Amino acid sequence: MIHKAVIPAAGFGTRMLPAAKAVPKELLPILDRPVLQYVIEEIAAAKIGEAVVITSPQKGAIESHFSHDARLDERLSKGNKQKLLQSVYDVIAQVKMTYVDQLEQNGLGHAVLCAAEAVGDKPFLCLLGDTIFSGDVLPATQLVRAYEKYGTSVIGLELVPEEKVERYGIVAGDEVEPGVFRLTQLIEKPKREIAPSRMAVAARYLLSPGIFECLRETQRDRNGEIQLTDGLQKLLAREQMHGVVMSAKRHDVGNPLDWLKTNLIFAAKDKTLWSALQPLLRDLQ
Repeated sequence: MIHKAVIPAAGFGTRMLPAAKAVPKELLPILDRPVLQYVIEEIAAAKIGEAVVITSPQKGAIESHFSHDARLDERLSKGNKQKLLQSVYDVIAQVKMTYVDQLEQNGLGHAVLCAAEAVGDKPFLCLLGDTIFSGDVLPATQLVRAYEKYGTSVIGLELVPEEKVERYGIVAGDEVEPGVFRLTQLIEKPKREIAPSRMAVAARYLLSPGIFECLRETQRDRNGEIQLTDGLQKLLAREQMHGVVMSAKRHDVGNPLDWLKTNLIFAAKDKTLWSALQPLLRDLQ
């Protein structure tokens, strides 16, 4: 049984500056709620009881968002507008929020390593906070189901075009059932001509606690950072690992163009909202 999920969210969000200078990029909105709330809702849907958010002292707004605000609650109650915050309160009623500061930005692997004490010696989910998904079965649920069947670490995968393999961590493996692979290799951003497949790591992981020891042993790269991919390569050499092709659609929100695209994609799923937007979009053409 998986009880905890780790969400690295301490980065500066430089690709979203200046919008992310004072407002954490994880709190930038996709329609009516911030990115990070979608991630917590994904965790809640998978029946995970605790989210360990790796943050920084400069990102107190994250904790504020997932807390009750007595003055605001009172104001909304007087106007009979409590439903405006209901989605937030629903999710924090289901998921306990724990915060761990990453005092120095030393890479994604370092961020995950910061969660070691909070996670302990149990397997855990890891969800990147600048990527959300849409679909009937979200990645956290799919990974938990795969873990329950195979009992190993599981990496979420998506098939990417050949010309984009150089942007991602790419895996190789033996298919054990449709869309499920026993992994044999993991390469970070390989050249197209040597990429072992087009299956890319898709910002969602279910990891054994062995990853922490692997990350402690991982050497820093030339930028002084500990990369999660390097730790995963060590883990794969020691333990069996599976990859699962995600059935949900991935939406990156780490730069302005992708953020805008994601807003439009989610807006298109709301018939009322989309009908109001269509005339504007036609006028802009």
